[in-house]
Amino acid sequence: MKFNVAAAAASAAILAGGVYADDQKVLKEESSSTAAEASTKSVPPLPTFTPTKLKAPFLEQFTDDWEQRWKPSHAKKDTKGSEEEWAYIGEWAVEEPIVYKGMEGDKGLVVKNAAAHHAISAKFPKKIDPKGKTLVVQYEVKLQGGLECGGAYMKLLRDNKALHQDEFSNATPYVIMFGPDKCGHTNKVHFIFNHKNPKTGEYEEKHLSSAPSAKIVKTTELYTLTVHPNNTYSIGINGEQVKEGSLLEDFTPSVNPPKEIDDPKDKKPEDWVDEARIQDPDAKKPDDWDEDAPYEIVDEDATQPADWLVDEPLTIPDPEAQKPEDWDDEEDGDWIAPTVPNPKCADVSGCGPWTKPMIKNPDYKGKWSAPYIDNPAYKGVWAPRKIKNPDYFEDKNPANFEPIGALGFEIWTMQNNILFDNIYIGHSVEDARKLADETFFKKHPVEEALEEAEKPKEEEKPASPNDLKFLDDPKKYITEKLDLFLTIAQRDPIEAIKFVPEIAGGIVAVLLTVLGLIFGIVGVATNPAPVKKAAADVKEKAKEAKDKVAEAAATGAETAKAEVTKRTTRKA
Repeated sequence: MKFNVAAAAASAAILAGGVYADDQKVLKEESSSTAAEASTKSVPPLPTFTPTKLKAPFLEQFTDDWEQRWKPSHAKKDTKGSEEEWAYIGEWAVEEPIVYKGMEGDKGLVVKNAAAHHAISAKFPKKIDPKGKTLVVQYEVKLQGGLECGGAYMKLLRDNKALHQDEFSNATPYVIMFGPDKCGHTNKVHFIFNHKNPKTGEYEEKHLSSAPSAKIVKTTELYTLTVHPNNTYSIGINGEQVKEGSLLEDFTPSVNPPKEIDDPKDKKPEDWVDEARIQDPDAKKPDDWDEDAPYEIVDEDATQPADWLVDEPLTIPDPEAQKPEDWDDEEDGDWIAPTVPNPKCADVSGCGPWTKPMIKNPDYKGKWSAPYIDNPAYKGVWAPRKIKNPDYFEDKNPANFEPIGALGFEIWTMQNNILFDNIYIGHSVEDARKLADETFFKKHPVEEALEEAEKPKEEEKPASPNDLKFLDDPKKYITEKLDLFLTIAQRDPIEAIKFVPEIAGGIVAVLLTVLGLIFGIVGVATNPAPVKKAAADVKEKAKEAKDKVAEAAATGAETAKAEVTKRTTRKA
């Protein structure tokens, strides 16, 4: 019965004191925040895959007829200079994702074996000639098992009569290699193109000097390479540009060789002096220069500190150490307690024999050497003379790549289940974007939501009574507050009022209200005017009581924290 009265008092105080209004505001804010969080973590429904109606020189979505175009290679890998032989034994399959599936019925080409060499290719219906056109290369990569060491790049193969899918290997000539590659600290998006020397007819790989980093995640990522006829290029990841530049400036070795080179026949003359400074041959060691003077000497002015304990050792036997029970004096010898620092030496300048300290010798100069001066015979840094480069050429349009006849994946990887999908090879930036809108930009948000939902939630910590809010759970709020109040009141009622003013204020308010009602009922029949005055007095006293409780709460806030922490720990 006492509990019910106190609970009612606490509830009345909370409602009368405006806590309800404040908590209602907080609840609305938290509900908004929770709804936003739930919206972020909620997984939208899976869209359904529909084959695109877009047309391109080559567009692959791995529909049911994919085997008519793609053929795996089981050739041996070219390992010149090595005695090892490697075959492309890795298997391929076309299937839906098994990790973060973002679209129903959307299948891709999947690497099935870990720690294996894989090779597969597809011939184009007809060769693609990039000359004078924008070239767009776009495809999706999904690293379902992550990527510790391996490649996920593609190769655009040079069109020629010797292009046989059965024999596709690392030795097959390619025009462009593009896509992610990671192993250890190396993490990049490759962009390599083979350039034909117009003078010799030989091909040389040109590597992007500062390649962007790949996104090593388990969601689908979209990689786009665009090369324009003006020799500029751009690389995009997930529709955002991450790198742009020029084929003529950003690749190593450079497309065009230098106009001049060092003359290989030019030799540095024997009498050429390239030492800018020399030791002064006329300098002599000063007579007062003592090379034997020590670096440090004893400080003769030092005196022993007054608190130095000469008779105290630096270490003493550990007084708390005990001889092990299994110690055998005959076999193990006499047991000696380990030593510990002498506690008497901790608060003084030192212990044990005192000696004067060493200080830097003011007369120390070290070994003498002649100073350096400018060399009067210096001729400068020698460099061979320049001559015209006999191999010089200038290709003003390296973007005019050679015709491309096929696409291939020729990779080695330690992780399996790498998935490739929605490949676009063509000349339209707009169509490539439309394809991404139909596929990637529909499933990628779903995959991200699935990934977010899979993350472990933070463990909820036990709530302190001070952290409770009335509207979250009114019953629990009043019960916890009352429990805290009664616990403290058993020890010190005054402290209880300071710590839990809501309960104290509620009790005071209820008691004054009850007294006012009783007084009003008794006196209503005799004199209405005094009744009104008494009611006003009760209201004024209730206000005063509430103000005093608030003042007590302010002075006891710090102590309350310690008590609440103690109870929270006990309940947890």
